[in-house]
Amino acid sequence: MKRFDIITIFPASLDSYFGTSILKRAQANKLIKIEMHDLRKWTRDKHRKTDDKPYGGGAGMVMLVEPILRALNAVKKSKKARVILLAANG
Repeated sequence: MKRFDIITIFPASLDSYFGTSILKRAQANKLIKIEMHDLRKWTRDKHRKTDDKPYGGGAGMVMLVEPILRALNAVKKSKKARVILLAANG
């Protein structure tokens, strides 16, 4: 069985995608397992912040690397696991 761990700041919004269609059937038939993880679980401030203003100023926000690294280390079960990190530009 293939296992997919998805780390996101919006786990509830993604549940609808994985709870319907062919992905739901694949999970029911034990072909794949999809685990959702809330990135905010690995933050350390009281506001559970996952992003901040860019260093040096400018528009937009930048994801904090510390919660991402803590989440990857906690979720990754083996050294053979592949990590696919999606960027804002796709």
